[in-house]
Amino acid sequence: MATEEKKPVLEIKNLVTKFYTADGIVNAVDNVSYNVHEGEIVGVVGESGSGKSVTALSVMRLIPWPPGKIENGQAILNGEDMITMDEEDVLKVRGADIAMIFQEPMTSLNPVLSIGQQLSEAVEAHLGMSKEEGWARAAELLELVGIPDGANRLHDYPHQFSGGMRQRVMIAMGLSCEPRLLIADEPTTALDVTIQAQILELIQRLNKELGTAVIIITHNLGVVARYADWVNVMYAGRIIESGPADVIYSNPRHPYTLGLLASVPRLDSDRGDKLEPIEGMPPDLMNLPGGCPFRPRCKFSVDKCATEYPPMEQVEGETNHHKACWVDVTTATARE
Repeated sequence: MATEEKKPVLEIKNLVTKFYTADGIVNAVDNVSYNVHEGEIVGVVGESGSGKSVTALSVMRLIPWPPGKIENGQAILNGEDMITMDEEDVLKVRGADIAMIFQEPMTSLNPVLSIGQQLSEAVEAHLGMSKEEGWARAAELLELVGIPDGANRLHDYPHQFSGGMRQRVMIAMGLSCEPRLLIADEPTTALDVTIQAQILELIQRLNKELGTAVIIITHNLGVVARYADWVNVMYAGRIIESGPADVIYSNPRHPYTLGLLASVPRLDSDRGDKLEPIEGMPPDLMNLPGGCPFRPRCKFSVDKCATEYPPMEQVEGETNHHKACWVDVTTATARE
């Protein structure tokens, strides 16, 4: 859970990112703000296209222009704003103080360079290690992430590793310079459930042992329930509910969060219970509807939802819990 006394490792303030395409302007990230504290695991959840990954790529300054552009906002790391930082300074920070694990390790790793070359590159560049020291550090990192006989695997290439092992290599690469913040973007995509659990347990262990703050971007609510301290729920480029993980799961207050939870199987449900999908499709980010973008899919919407976007407000009686909704779902009646 976020600790107010601690200064955040990362402060994202009013971040806006757009993509200028031939068909129109895509409002991918729309005024997003949240903090990540030392030793904390923050889960960012939502459907595909909700802005989760683009927010992280904006913080990392990896949005390509054209077509993407960070229009507004701040991402303050170590007291400096990543958004306005010179490219040369960004290169010094990226990989050293903040690192990212990408969704698909096979496309993130260079197929023509050995694992040792790719792991040692970062520590040689950021920590000033010699080639020999870099390779020794790379072997240590492979052992750290559970790849046995690491020293002998350094000369292997990505295609010689399984999907789960490649993901471990990506984690090792992210941790190579002991960053203060690690962003894991769908770290278990395309892995079987056993390997998924191993990868997530590894990230949690490293979070506890090294004190590394972690952002886990996922659409898997089970992952968030088990591993996250804090949860930000995103929809149509905005955060629509935010709070401690246990509070979000025990007392969700946004209709979208309710819908996400209702669409996930539960161990305590009766055998005959059916899952309840969220009807409809996510909105077109080039042509967002007026008012609340979730309104066309919402069972609780009222007239005001069609004309005014609800601000993020504190849930009554819960200091750290906020939602962007005009309706109190605990007392409102859902339409059939």
